[in-house]
Amino acid sequence: MVQQQIEKLVRAAIKKEFGDFGVPEIVVERPVEKTYGDYSTNIALQIAKELKKNPLEIAKKVAGGIGQHSLFEKIEAASPGFINFYLSRDFFKDTVKEVLKHPKIFGRNNILKDKKVIVEYTDPNPFKVFHIGHLSNNSTGESISRIIEFQGGNVKRANYQGDVGLHVAKAIWGVMDIRKHRNSSFDFDSLKDFSAGYAYGSQAYESDGDIKKEIIEINRKIYDKSDKGINKLYEEGRKVSLKEFEKIYKKLGTKFDYYFFESKIATFGKRVVEDGLKKGIFEKGERGATIFKGEKLGLHTRVFINSEGLATYEAKELGLAKIKYDKFKYDVSIIVTGNEIIEYFKVVLGAMTEMFPELAKKTKHIWHGMLRLPEGKMSSRTGNVVTFEFLFEEVKKIVSGKIEARKFTEREKNEIAEKVAIGAIKYSILKQSIGSDIIYNIEKSISFEGDSGPYLQYSLVRALSVLEKAKVEKIKPLFKDLPDKITDLEKMLCRFPEIAAKAGQEYEPHLITTYLTELAREFNNYYANNKIVEKNDEFSPYKIAITKAFSIIMKNGLWLLGIPAPEKM
Repeated sequence: MVQQQIEKLVRAAIKKEFGDFGVPEIVVERPVEKTYGDYSTNIALQIAKELKKNPLEIAKKVAGGIGQHSLFEKIEAASPGFINFYLSRDFFKDTVKEVLKHPKIFGRNNILKDKKVIVEYTDPNPFKVFHIGHLSNNSTGESISRIIEFQGGNVKRANYQGDVGLHVAKAIWGVMDIRKHRNSSFDFDSLKDFSAGYAYGSQAYESDGDIKKEIIEINRKIYDKSDKGINKLYEEGRKVSLKEFEKIYKKLGTKFDYYFFESKIATFGKRVVEDGLKKGIFEKGERGATIFKGEKLGLHTRVFINSEGLATYEAKELGLAKIKYDKFKYDVSIIVTGNEIIEYFKVVLGAMTEMFPELAKKTKHIWHGMLRLPEGKMSSRTGNVVTFEFLFEEVKKIVSGKIEARKFTEREKNEIAEKVAIGAIKYSILKQSIGSDIIYNIEKSISFEGDSGPYLQYSLVRALSVLEKAKVEKIKPLFKDLPDKITDLEKMLCRFPEIAAKAGQEYEPHLITTYLTELAREFNNYYANNKIVEKNDEFSPYKIAITKAFSIIMKNGLWLLGIPAPEKM
């Protein structure tokens, strides 16, 4: 990456001009004002005190020490002590060449080569609907997985699903009661039906003490598999749920390597906590529950085995960390959750630090904000939760209306509408920095003209259309004749590797969305102000090369976000 090249040149020049001393980290970044060059560093200001010299004098010496270099058109020292770098025409030409020569790998790096990373995300619970919270989690986790892969990491995707617990018992009770008293012929052959049972059972659990006891007893029977009727109903609901989830994963472009289930983790998690109890890490609380007192770490107390002797989420989380490691000897374990369980997870990590200190060091918790809808926008809800399917179909319907008059087959229209709908939703989630809540606005999300996923997709389609026209005119991308002026589009194209690397270091997909939006804007400005395909224009082959480079980087960038890249719109 060019920033690293500049950093090495600056470091060498400092050594040459001022000798070998402990030079601090050299930060090379893009100036806010374009007039200050393509890159700049303030290292002269940092080392002025050490060298007991004027910063501007140091900056001039360093610039002179680098001298003439093919990477730069010029290097300037600027008051009070900045060194500004203006990249050469050849640099931009060579970068565009590199994009065309290596379309699939441009922007990739090996920062995480040989690093094993497991990313756990989505984590929907069978017997409950896949809602927009799961959608946020999936979009964030999938993008982070792809960004890490782009840095050379060996990534495994994991999905941890709560197939046991009170929510399952509530759903089972609800289904049984509906069949018995309300509709005995109701088959409950879809996730929607079991979710209705869950909503009904949840209300009954909260309002009737006797029913609460019944549901607690069902929960116990699910764990010990002691009731054939409950076992059968449980297996039906679990199967239906997982099948429905797979359909959604396919739409979202996710394929998991590992599926972990609470029903398989619970026994081991309980054993881990019992072992920790003997070591004094856990202790007995009220009514025989086993607790971890987080106050010693500045946190709070949580129950890890409840008074019924069942492992809680916390205990299962501890067991899961070890089971994941036994399955895949990870260097880093990333767990993506909503921001509502930040404090809960701090306690789990606190307990993990004492039980599995090495695994705790490898574990990173990333939390995303909540996806919400403006009041009154949506009416089809399960409980108070908006389902993914409902939101997807609503967005798809509006997109379908936008492209209805276009000359596509019905199959093409459906495929385009699905890709654009997914792009609209995912972009709205990923454009925010990690942790920020999101108010989802359908109309803004499907705009073809601004800050949206469809805008990126449409910009790509426009570029592909230009390239198709160039093929018809038999004009190939070439680098023989180049305009003297370097365009802002060329400068934006060259930034992709550094943006991808920064997104990987910070686990921040929004850096990619921001960059792609700026890149699309530059391409559309370029398209509006230049006739790209023109047989009599000596620069047309280079303009086509730039356009092709844009299409490649846009495709790669959309892939990093998990957003489909349509070829027609």
